[in-house]
Amino acid sequence: MSDKQLLHIVIGGELKDVAGTEFRDLSQVDFVGAYATYNEAYAAWKSKAQATVDNAHARYFIIHAHKLLDPSVA
Repeated sequence: MSDKQLLHIVIGGELKDVAGTEFRDLSQVDFVGAYATYNEAYAAWKSKAQATVDNAHARYFIIHAHKLLDPSVA
């Protein structure tokens, strides 16, 4: 049995401030990909986060797009 598809998007890049979530340059945002499950998105996020650990301003995020598309979905 496969997991139910719930769209997750992983993006990242350099932030203006390490305490915030505003990107320094939107044209440089790294679109990592779209994933059908949280576990797949988490694996992609973890890989990118570990690869940029030396850059204090770099952050990657998992966007729960399925919640934006259908707010009734948990």
